[in-house]
Amino acid sequence: MAEHIISLQGVTKEFDTKGGKVVALKDINLDIEEGDSYGIIGLSGAGKSTLVRTINLLEQPTEGKVLFNGNALTGLKGKDLNIHRRKISMIFQQFNLLMQRDAIGNIMFPLEIAGVPKPDALKKAKELLKVVDLEERAHSYPSQLSGGQKQRVAIARALASDPEVILCDEATSALDPKTTRSILSLLKRINEERGITLVVITHEMEVIKQLCNKVAVIENGEIVERGEVQQIFKKPKTKAARRLFFPDGDSREKPLTKTSTRNRVRLVFDEATAGEPIISNMIMELGAPVNFLYANLDVLGGAQKGQMVICLAADKETADKQKEYLAAKGVEFEEIESDDSFGEEVSD
Repeated sequence: MAEHIISLQGVTKEFDTKGGKVVALKDINLDIEEGDSYGIIGLSGAGKSTLVRTINLLEQPTEGKVLFNGNALTGLKGKDLNIHRRKISMIFQQFNLLMQRDAIGNIMFPLEIAGVPKPDALKKAKELLKVVDLEERAHSYPSQLSGGQKQRVAIARALASDPEVILCDEATSALDPKTTRSILSLLKRINEERGITLVVITHEMEVIKQLCNKVAVIENGEIVERGEVQQIFKKPKTKAARRLFFPDGDSREKPLTKTSTRNRVRLVFDEATAGEPIISNMIMELGAPVNFLYANLDVLGGAQKGQMVICLAADKETADKQKEYLAAKGVEFEEIESDDSFGEEVSD
C-alpha cells in the first residue's frame, strides 16, 4: 500500500488585512500518496495557491500540521526546514528563471547553492537538459527561449535536487494549448518513469484530465470533494465539482428552458460503451424520443470517456423504461435536479 508522502491535518490559514482577518484556508485535511499526480482545482480566489504554498511552508499555517514523509514540517525553521524543502521542488506559472544565466546555468543554480562541486553540477545539468529535450538550447538565455522552452528549463531545475515531490502552481497557464499538452506530457513521463509525486494546482479541467489520477476540488478555502479523477468524472457529488467537470458547451448562449429541464440525466460512457449507438437503439426499441442537450468525448487518464446530457420522455412510465434500458446496457447515469448548476465558466 502506498504511503502518504504529504499530509495536511486541520490546516487553516488566516491573513490580517486592513479590513480584518481573511480566512484563506479552513480546516484542510488532505493526504497525498507517494507516486500520485494529485490535482487541486478551483476557481479564482478559492485558496488553491495558498494551499500549495503551505505544503513547503512558504506560507506558515495559522493552525494545523503539514507532514512530509511522516515528519512534521510545521514548527521547523532555518536549516532543519531547508533540509526537508530540498526534496520538495516547485515550478511556477511565470517560470522564475534567472535572466542573467543561460539554460544550463539556471539548472546548475540550486546545485551550486547546495554546495555540489561545479564539474558534478555541470554534468547533472547536461543530463537534465536531455531529460527535458532541450540539449540544443543549453547556452540560450531566457529572453531567447519560448514560453514552453522556459518551462522545460524550470522543470529541469526542479529535478536538479532529486526531489520526491514537485509542486506545480498553474505551471501551464501562460502557455498556448499545443505547448501545454507537451509540458503535461513531459510531467506525466516524469511522474511515471521517475516516481516523483506531483501536486498540480490549476483552474483548467483539461490539465486534470490529462495529467492527474486524483483530484481535490477547493471552494472558499475548503476541500469540498476529493477522489479518483475518473470516479468524480462519473459521479460528481457537489455543485462545485459539477461546475468544473461539466464542460460549458453552448449552455451559456442557449440557456435551458423550464420545460427542457424535466427528466434530465447525465450519461457517462466508458471505452466499452462510447462507440455504441445506445441512445439511437433505445429510441427505436422503446419508440420514445429524447432531447439531446449536450454531448462530448474526452480522454481521461489515457482512456476514452464520453458524457451526454439528455431529456427523457415527459411521462414517468416511459422515462423509467428508458432508465432501465440504459442501466441494462451498462451506461452510468445520474439524474440532474432542476437547480443544479452546469456549464458555469471556470476562470482564474
